[in-house]
Amino acid sequence: MGSGVQEQRASLTQGEVQPLASCSQSEGLKRTRSVLNSLFSGAVAGAVAKTAVAPLDRTKIIFQGKWNALKEAYRLIYRTYLKDGFFSLWRGNSATMVRVIPYAAIQFCAHEQYKRLLGGYYGFQGTVLPPIPRLLAGSMAGITASMMTYPLDMVRARMAVTPKEMYSNILHVFMRISREEGLKTLYRGFTPTMLGVVPYAGLSFFTYETLKKLHAEHSGRPQPYSYERLAFGACAGLIGQSASYPLDVVRRRMQTAGVTGHTYGTILGTMKEIVSEEGVIRGLYKGLSMNWVKGPIAVGISFTTFDLTQILLRKLHQMGYIA
Repeated sequence: MGSGVQEQRASLTQGEVQPLASCSQSEGLKRTRSVLNSLFSGAVAGAVAKTAVAPLDRTKIIFQGKWNALKEAYRLIYRTYLKDGFFSLWRGNSATMVRVIPYAAIQFCAHEQYKRLLGGYYGFQGTVLPPIPRLLAGSMAGITASMMTYPLDMVRARMAVTPKEMYSNILHVFMRISREEGLKTLYRGFTPTMLGVVPYAGLSFFTYETLKKLHAEHSGRPQPYSYERLAFGACAGLIGQSASYPLDVVRRRMQTAGVTGHTYGTILGTMKEIVSEEGVIRGLYKGLSMNWVKGPIAVGISFTTFDLTQILLRKLHQMGYIA
């Protein structure tokens, strides 16, 4: 009889432990799949968006350094096309992809994880976060991605403002900058980047998530149509990039100082020199009109592509095509 009781207790204990272990394992697999889906969707979103606006992006970088009017930027695109051919407008795009794919993957994945963590902390797990945590999640995601991929952004900026003969490929840029200017140069402009990404990423994600929330409340549809996602993303890009634009100009000037003949040292010093030479509007906001064309398009495509890729992956999983 004693042995029978012991067997019953043993079987009960075993029966209690097994579901817990199984549940824990299932939850772990679910989170892993969520992370991998976010990384892949973010990578696709970044690649599609940046490729779509690569000619405007390259022109914007040059525009910040040389030009004073929007029409001059479009003339530059046309002259580049006539002189070097159509695909020259995508010069530096390989470096952009090397940076953007990991950057976007990390940023979108980090945003999803920060939303989950903050949702659990504030008691909003599985629902839209309140305004402050919503803004915080976007800012933290931007900081995380920028810190991990900054040298690649520096390389892209250099390739965009120099002739083809100066740098042959991405590795050549790294080697030449390290040899001639020192490794510290790869992180020149890092501080304004960190300061700029807080309002940029924070406001971009905040605006997009807020517009989707308001849309669901007023339309009764849980998911917006694709063109609505594009519009929400465009608004997010417009607000985010306008708020952080002066710091973006400072960052680019500091990154390209080694090849433009300037010696920018600190953020404030760079700002003062730009304002004294060119004025506030023509200096710190140079190229903003170009950004209002490029930014909303890029961010709209990025957010939309991420969401649609996530939906596609979930459907493929439900249909059994993805393990």
